Amino acid sequence: MVPAHSRDHPLADESADFSLFLGGPLHQLWRRTRLSGNALEMLHRRVFWIVLFAWAPLLLLSITEGQAWGRSVDMPFLRDIETHVRLLVALPLLVAAELIVHRRMRLVTSQFLEHGLIPDAARPQFDEAVTSAMRLRNSVAAEVLLIAIVYTAGLLFTWRAQLELGVSSWHGVTSEARFRPSLAGWWLDFVSLPLFQFLLLRWYFRLFIWARFLWHVSRIDLKLVPTHPDRCAGLGFLSLVRVTFAPFLLAQGALLAGMIADRILYGGANLLDFEVELIGIVAVMVFVVLGPLLAFSIQLDAAARAGKREYGALAQRYVREFDQKWVRGEPPDESLLGNKDIQSLADIGHSFVVVEEMRWAPFTWHTVLQLAITTLLPVLPLTLTMFSATDLINRVLKVFF
Repeated sequence: MVPAHSRDHPLADESADFSLFLGGPLHQLWRRTRLSGNALEMLHRRVFWIVLFAWAPLLLLSITEGQAWGRSVDMPFLRDIETHVRLLVALPLLVAAELIVHRRMRLVTSQFLEHGLIPDAARPQFDEAVTSAMRLRNSVAAEVLLIAIVYTAGLLFTWRAQLELGVSSWHGVTSEARFRPSLAGWWLDFVSLPLFQFLLLRWYFRLFIWARFLWHVSRIDLKLVPTHPDRCAGLGFLSLVRVTFAPFLLAQGALLAGMIADRILYGGANLLDFEVELIGIVAVMVFVVLGPLLAFSIQLDAAARAGKREYGALAQRYVREFDQKWVRGEPPDESLLGNKDIQSLADIGHSFVVVEEMRWAPFTWHTVLQLAITTLLPVLPLTLTMFSATDLINRVLKVFF
């Protein structure tokens, strides 16, 4: 429940309704074309029309040119795993993840207020951080810049990647070191891929806004409690981002898996050849999701040191009086020993242990492992290119038996 002073503040509603995706030119376009409501509803309709616009023309044009199946080219459309994974798996995941982040992120950010972490005097500073984030989210110039990047650097990267594959495919052939797109290839290069790349870059821009917001909040002198049972002085709720951003991580993993699959099937590569890429994608995704949370490390470290000092002094006083009363039989000052808020020596000992176990970041190594597994999950089926399903089962059984 939001404290009374928070409800009365003019920007309380905006702080509680913090959303990375409920705004901006694209969101307004979704609303005007009736592909979204005011709160990103109509997800199925949005996914259906985006996939239809990006993928269906490629199928129809490939059929028209006789390159959807058969042996007219080395890689016909229906056997291009990377394209299908990109447009039928990763693209819907990116769109669906927007709704998930929109709904969950408000629950995360509102807890700064609900848990009383923001001092009354710093409330305007917190509201300014929210306002600044929403202003950047709604920027028209930012999304126009993303489109410009997609149609410049994005196209150059796309054509270079198609040249590197070195086989004739449904989207074009390479002649004299020059890539010549087919009709389907033109649609892929100027419609389908730019649409996907724009949504992907827009996601990273939203993640930048989130990181920037956390940085501004971390500049506030938060009311942290060293004995909080989450071992993060009350900031443990921030680790919920591992669930919030899971669909985005799956989309990134699927994108890499599709690229690797095409190079294994048509380029003669092996899964182990992509060890650097696999490690790199995990490192980047873990940093993107958890890196912004490190902004609170300085305050957490300061709270831990202050807690150890203060609760250490309290424990010292308590055990000294306990020793005087029960061991030495001397009359102690009962103001501490007789206080009903301090039930036993075990209670104060537990409080001191909690302070000792405080973490310097609002997440654990278990969180890092979860993010890594989520990112690599789409790559798992590619292990069957190295050995059969029977071999895989036998290898797993040998681990346990």
